[in-house]
Amino acid sequence: MSWPMKSCLPLSTSELVEAAEPKREEQAKALCLRLLTARARTRAELTEQLAKRGYSEEVSTRVLNRLTTAGLIDDADFAEQWVRSRRERAGKGRKALEAELRTKGIDEDVIATALSGIDAGAERERAEQLVAAKLRREALGDDDVKITRRLVAMLARRGYSPAMAYDVVSGALAGERERRRV
Repeated sequence: MSWPMKSCLPLSTSELVEAAEPKREEQAKALCLRLLTARARTRAELTEQLAKRGYSEEVSTRVLNRLTTAGLIDDADFAEQWVRSRRERAGKGRKALEAELRTKGIDEDVIATALSGIDAGAERERAEQLVAAKLRREALGDDDVKITRRLVAMLARRGYSPAMAYDVVSGALAGERERRRV
């Protein structure tokens, strides 16, 4: 009985890479899906995670394009949700939100669109809510400098402008003194 002769020549490097590409794409896709299951992520975050794990740029691009087409990656939607959540839960101002979105790899025009819904009145109102909540627990004395400094710093850390922060704190302190007098 004779066996059919097959070529026993070793595969070239390019043939090995081509054979491994579909498997690497599936692994990259599985990684992205695992990351997206935990929380929404930006395209830049996923690109960074894939690069960190050694996936080629070509594989990453193909996988991320497929996930974007499927609607699983949407930076504009991510930015809107991020702004809404961080404003409500953490009381962040425009500057802080803008900086956070930049670190997430969101494009400037997407950031501008996401922040366009925040007007100065709404931002001031949120700052007043934050100060009022903190001020209720403060013991007011003769010298309000320490309390003022602490509250203005709290607002500044959350991305509110110093002028608005000082104005809000001054008004809230005066209102709280009047309320406690009655």
